[in-house]
Amino acid sequence: MQATRRPTSTMASTISDAAPALDILIVVASLSGNTRELGRMIAGRCRQAGHAVHWQEADEADAVPPLQADAADLLLLGSWTDNGGRTPAEMKAWVARLAGSGHQPLHVAVFGTGETQWGAEYYGGAVHRLRRYFHSPHPPLLIEQMPHGDAHATAIAAWTDAVLDNHGNQMHADHRRHHA
Repeated sequence: MQATRRPTSTMASTISDAAPALDILIVVASLSGNTRELGRMIAGRCRQAGHAVHWQEADEADAVPPLQADAADLLLLGSWTDNGGRTPAEMKAWVARLAGSGHQPLHVAVFGTGETQWGAEYYGGAVHRLRRYFHSPHPPLLIEQMPHGDAHATAIAAWTDAVLDNHGNQMHADHRRHHA
């Protein structure tokens, strides 16, 4: 008797298992354009995955935010690192405005660019500080200078996918916790 193979997935189950599209807010502080370009690559990957991406420059203090940070399903913060590993003034000001507004984002991941030529101990200092401040469970993404080439593209895609996947897992855990 010959065994018949059952299909491993069907269209119906694929559709029902799909995660809902996220509203993602990306806020970027960029001096030379390196972090902005990294943010654009991350935004493109998020859009490819079917998510709505809202963009804000950290230094646009007077601009109406495209999405409030606490209304975003996921907040992605991108920053360069200033002298001595410090967070640049425009990102500090953005975080201070957020804190002053009373808005509390639930899910935050941080990325950035820097240069090891100023000292390995300072590399990515702003990214590490922001990650700690927001208690982000996601590992940071750090790219030295301008993202370029296949290795960076692969690292950016892998980081973005991991953040999106982890966010989905956190959402399911939060849902189970609140509805148990």
